[in-house]
Amino acid sequence: MNATLGTGFVALGLVAAVAGVATTGRALASGHLRLIARSTTWVWLLAVAAVGQVVVMERALITRDFTVAFVAEHGSHRTPALFNVATLWSALEGSILLWVLVLVGYLVLVARRFRDRLEDPMVGWTLLVMFAVCTFFFLLLAGPAQPFGRFEPWAGYDGPGPNPLLQNHVLMAFHPPVLYLGYVGFTVPFALAVAALATGRLGEGWLLEARRWTLVAWGCLTVGILLGAWWSYDVLGWGGYWAWDPVENASFLPWLTGTAYLHSVMVQERQGMLRVWNLSLLCATFALTILGTFITRSGVLESVHAFTESGVGPLLLGFFALVVAVTVGLIGWRGDALRSPGSIESPVSRTGAFLGNNLLFGAFAFVVLLGTVFPLLVEAARGDRIAVGNPYFERMTMPIGFALLFLMAVAPALPWGRATTEVLSVRLRVPALAGAVAMAGSVVLGGRGWAPTLAVGLGGFAAGGAVRHLFLAVRARGLRGLAGRSSGGMVVHVGVAVVAVAMACSSAYVRQAEFRFDEVGDRAAFAGHQLVFDGLSVVDLPEKSETRVAVLVDGGRHEPAISVFPFGGQTIGTPSTRSTWRDDLQLAVLAVPDGSGDDAGGDATVVRVTVQPLVSWLWIGGAVTALGTLLAALPGAGSPTGRTRRADSPGDPEPAVGDGATT
Repeated sequence: MNATLGTGFVALGLVAAVAGVATTGRALASGHLRLIARSTTWVWLLAVAAVGQVVVMERALITRDFTVAFVAEHGSHRTPALFNVATLWSALEGSILLWVLVLVGYLVLVARRFRDRLEDPMVGWTLLVMFAVCTFFFLLLAGPAQPFGRFEPWAGYDGPGPNPLLQNHVLMAFHPPVLYLGYVGFTVPFALAVAALATGRLGEGWLLEARRWTLVAWGCLTVGILLGAWWSYDVLGWGGYWAWDPVENASFLPWLTGTAYLHSVMVQERQGMLRVWNLSLLCATFALTILGTFITRSGVLESVHAFTESGVGPLLLGFFALVVAVTVGLIGWRGDALRSPGSIESPVSRTGAFLGNNLLFGAFAFVVLLGTVFPLLVEAARGDRIAVGNPYFERMTMPIGFALLFLMAVAPALPWGRATTEVLSVRLRVPALAGAVAMAGSVVLGGRGWAPTLAVGLGGFAAGGAVRHLFLAVRARGLRGLAGRSSGGMVVHVGVAVVAVAMACSSAYVRQAEFRFDEVGDRAAFAGHQLVFDGLSVVDLPEKSETRVAVLVDGGRHEPAISVFPFGGQTIGTPSTRSTWRDDLQLAVLAVPDGSGDDAGGDATVVRVTVQPLVSWLWIGGAVTALGTLLAALPGAGSPTGRTRRADSPGDPEPAVGDGATT
C-alpha cells in the first residue's frame, strides 16, 4: 500500500509541475497574465504531492514496511527511532524526496509572498523557473531514483539499516535538513535573476527580494556546514572537523559565491554597478548547488558523505549544463542593457573594497572548484585516479583568507566616496589596536608560527572593526540599532572572525598521541593531562555492540567506545570529548584486546588522545554568525532623525549607521 500511495504522489507531483510550467508559460507567451493566478492551483497540488510522498516514506520506515525497496535496503527493526526517521535522507532516493519537499516549500512561500502581484510578468517568470526545476526533480523521482520501488521480503526479513556512520550521532537528524534549506533555497534568487533577464527589468528594484531570499539560504547553508563539521569532529574521532573532502567542498562552493553576492549587491543597490557580476553570481550559485548534487549523488566519489552510484548522475550533469547554457545565453542577450551607469570614484573606498572582496571570493571558489573536479576530469580522461590533498587547499587558500580578513576589517570603515588618511586613521585606530592586542596576547599565551599569529591578529582587527560599528549603532539607537542589514552584518563579521581564529589555532596547535594500556591502573601523561586506564565494558544494543573503554583524565571519567554493527559490516569508533573554553580533549579507541578497531592492538587497548585549543569557539562563532543572519533579515530601526545618515563625504568622521556594511 505504501509503495502504491508513494508512487501516486510522485505521479501527482510530476503532473502538477508540468501543468504549472504549461499554464505559466502560456500566460507569459500570450500576454494573458491573469492566467498566472491559475498556476497557484498547481502550487498547492505540488505541496500535497511533496508532503504526501515524504509522509508515506516515513510511515513505511517507521512501520518497517519492507515491501518498499528503499525501506528494505536502508531500514531495520534495530534502528533507533530518531535515526529511523533520519533514514529518509541517509541514502540517495530519500535525499531527493527531502530535496523536493524543501523545493516545493520554497515555491509555496514565493507564491504566498507575491499573491497580490500574480499578474506581474516578473512574478510569472519566477514561478515558471521554479516549476521547471520542480519538474526536473520529480522526473528524477519518477525515473532513475524510484524511491517507491517494490520488494518482496521473505519471512523474518530485516534490512541492514542506514550507514552505521550516519546513525551514531544525533546531529545526523538535523545537519542534512538544515543544509538542504540552504542548498535548495538558492533556487529562489536564481529564479528572480532569470525573471529579471527575461523581462528586461534590469534595474535595482528586483534586488531587494533577491537579497532577502539569498540571505535566508546563505544563513541556513552556513549553519548546515558548521553542523556537518561538528558531526565530523564528534563522530569520526580523527582530531579534525574539515578535511577538504570533495563533498564538503560541494557545499562550500555555493557558500563562497553566495557570500560574494551579498557583498557586491550593495554596490549595485547604491551605485548601479556590477549588474552582470551580480546576476552571474546568483546563477553560478544555483549552478554550483546542482554540481554539488551531482558530486554527492552520482557515485563519482568515494566518501563517507557521498551516495552510491545511480542513474541520476548523467541527468544531473545534463541539467547543470542546461542551467549554465541558459543563464550565459540570457546574460549575453541582455549585455547592452546590463552596462553599469556608475563607476568607481577611488580604489580606496568601500566600492573598491567590495570589488576586491569579490575578486578574492571568486579566486577562492576557483581554487576549491579546481581542486575538487580536477581528479574527476583526470579519471574521466585517462582512467587514472589521483587525489588533491590538504596541502594544495591550505597553501592556495591561506593567503586569500588572510586578505579577506583584512578587507573585512577595513571595508566597513571606508566611505563610499574617496577616503582620506585622516578619516581612515580615526576609524581604524580602535580595530588596529584590537588586532595588535590579540596578536600580542597570542604570543604571550604560547602561540608560535607566523600563520596562526597573523590569523589571530587579523581576526582581532576584523572583530574590533565590527564591534566598533555595533557600539556606534547601539549608542545612536539603543538595542534597536542591532537590527537591520548593517548591524546584523557586523554581528556576522564577529562570528566569522571567531571561526577564523579558532580554525587557525586548533589546526596549528593540535597535539596528538597514541597510548597502549595493558592492565587496569596503567597510567600515561600527555599535554599536561594525567590518564589512568580503568577497564573495559561491553554493552549490547539492538543495532550494535559497544565496547567501552573507561579512562580517567585528571580525575574525570571518559568512556570512548568501539561499536560493531553486525548487519552493516562495519566497526565504528565513538570518541569521548571534553570541551572547555580553552581547549578540547578527545579520546578515541583504536583497538581493544579482542582485535576490534583500526589497529591491531594484540592484548592491549590502544587509545588516541587529541588536544586542540579553541575548538568550542568554532561552534560559538557559528552561533554568533547565525544570530547575525537573523538580525540582518530584520528591518532596521532607522536613525534617531527618522532617516539614514550617509557618510559619503571624505570628511565625515563616522560611517553611517545602517549604511549597508558588509555581511
